Amino acid sequence: MKPQEPVVIEAPWNALKRFTDARIALGRAGHSLPTAAHLDFQLAHAQARDAVQLPLDALGLAQSIEAIGLSALGLHSAAIDRTTYLQRPDLGRRLDAHSRNLLQAWQAANAGATRFDLAFVVADGLSALAIHNNATPLLEALVLRLRADSHFPWSIGPVAVVEQGRVAIGDEVCELLQADAVAVLIGERPGLSSPDSMGIYLTWGARLGCHDAQRNCISNVRKSGLSPELAASKLHHLLQRARTLRLTGIGLKDESDEVGSGQLPRPAKVPT
Repeated sequence: MKPQEPVVIEAPWNALKRFTDARIALGRAGHSLPTAAHLDFQLAHAQARDAVQLPLDALGLAQSIEAIGLSALGLHSAAIDRTTYLQRPDLGRRLDAHSRNLLQAWQAANAGATRFDLAFVVADGLSALAIHNNATPLLEALVLRLRADSHFPWSIGPVAVVEQGRVAIGDEVCELLQADAVAVLIGERPGLSSPDSMGIYLTWGARLGCHDAQRNCISNVRKSGLSPELAASKLHHLLQRARTLRLTGIGLKDESDEVGSGQLPRPAKVPT
């Protein structure tokens, strides 16, 4: 008598699953996916959709930022709601009139302050969950490093907490605050295994009209990806190099791994 075939046939490379969160080696049940894998996919898809629609807790986020010693300003993009934000990316790249006035008033009231070396923007992007989970831990770890740069202290502006914001909104915030550089912390497009992934975009001399080639990006910041602590270390390294070279983007290479391994960093090419 022929032995009965198991209901679920495992893939021969099943052992590789431990190295990645990607959906590999799912096996099969007849000619279809096993029920468990199918249900897991549906759950992940629902979590990704929920992450996109989850409202940003701007007030709670501002309070947690102030608890680590930074000031925070609540702002809003020109996209009045989530539907507009998703349908009109251009509106998510600009502040609304009230937010512009608020920043201008803040700048006028603090005109005697030292020019800011760095501004931060924390925006919901496509995943407020990513910001809720990762933004404050990253800022806390980064501020500790920045404050340790005693020979070249950093002047940090207020953190702009922006609802319905996209990456380029940091350019306008940086320009209005008259800061040298801006780091935008933003929720990335949720994947089917990463609904809580945060990205960081660093731009030196950010002004309206900047393009993506002028930015450096650190992505997949989350507990199961690049931890906030390690991301803070990479961002700190980029900030130090950016201030030395007075540039970001294609002219600035992330050499933090090489420095950490004892290798000498290669000099970045400075535009002529």
